[in-house]
Amino acid sequence: MNIFVFVKRVPDTESKIRIDRENNTIIEEELNFILSPYDEYAVEEALRVRETVGGKVTVFSIGPDEAKVVLKKALAMGADEAVLIKDDSPEAYDGLRIAKIISRLIKDKYPGYDLLLFGKQSVGADNAQVPAMVAEILGLPQVNVVTKLDIDDNKGTAIREIEGAAEKVSFPLPAVISAQKGLNEPRYETLKGIMMAKRKEIPLISLQDLGLTEEELLPRLELIKMDSPPAREAGKVIEEEPEDAAKKLVEFLHKEAKVI
Repeated sequence: MNIFVFVKRVPDTESKIRIDRENNTIIEEELNFILSPYDEYAVEEALRVRETVGGKVTVFSIGPDEAKVVLKKALAMGADEAVLIKDDSPEAYDGLRIAKIISRLIKDKYPGYDLLLFGKQSVGADNAQVPAMVAEILGLPQVNVVTKLDIDDNKGTAIREIEGAAEKVSFPLPAVISAQKGLNEPRYETLKGIMMAKRKEIPLISLQDLGLTEEELLPRLELIKMDSPPAREAGKVIEEEPEDAAKKLVEFLHKEAKVI
């Protein structure tokens, strides 16, 4: 079983984000970056599939040299190999651009695969587009927001979240799967894994190596404005006797909040 996992370097969800409004980007100085949490579920599931049916787990990331940090983490968790597709372009928030890069990589450099695993979305762009776009470009079956996965020989079964219920899906391999929280509990890196990851060479593939033209790499969307969410207003406190407080609360909900 040849399993590919695609991961992304994203800002730590506990970091304070500062915005460069002139260039519509986030300021990366003093910002901590991590492996996108949903991608951790994808890596863990790949390791579990390998442990069950055998095979090899290769982890890929697209980004600058700094993205090697998340690849090293995946190696420390137990992945067999890691590859960086070098891309120094700033975040374009264009899922199609990334999907084109991944699809070309798989077609031209790594054609022998059985399972492509992604997190359901990155916590950086939050678009949740790339897995579906990769599946469409490659003409592969896909199952998204998966909370349970079983692989048996050349087919699989997955449970995926839908609103108010769960859906069971059967599919042939190769296929694209995107991992949802609840699929598993990602393991911690071991000391042995960390030491092995430090010694492991991570090969680089440039966008030029993939034969992608400037036109193909041009983002298809334009970011008009980036800003922080508006500050939350202070809450209102009603200091009255219960009967009067209830009347004022109803009045507030009706006239100001307009929810009743």
